[in-house]
Amino acid sequence: MGASGSKSRGLWPFGSSGPGGSEGPGGDQALARARGLCSATPFVFTRRGSMYYDEDGDLAHEFYEETIVTKNGRKRAKLKRIHKNLIPQGIVKLEHPRIHVDFPVIICEV
Repeated sequence: MGASGSKSRGLWPFGSSGPGGSEGPGGDQALARARGLCSATPFVFTRRGSMYYDEDGDLAHEFYEETIVTKNGRKRAKLKRIHKNLIPQGIVKLEHPRIHVDFPVIICEV
């Protein structure tokens, strides 16, 4: 599983121009832009669904098909995973809001 952090770089929401860096030209403008971004909510209300729909409209993480294999005159049932004709679930609304992974505040310190 990959990280869900943001890929954007170059905007640091704190006083200096970067992590551990000194403030360069246009630092006031960068700080003003950062303050504008801080008004955004730190909560996440939706996520991408991890399940799929099949042709029948059933919803599951994985789908299997039972196949009969004859080996040495003996019938045996095997499960074959289905990869085709599956539709992703899409965006799912979260029951309880979560805090975004990029929110730069320590919530609890031990």
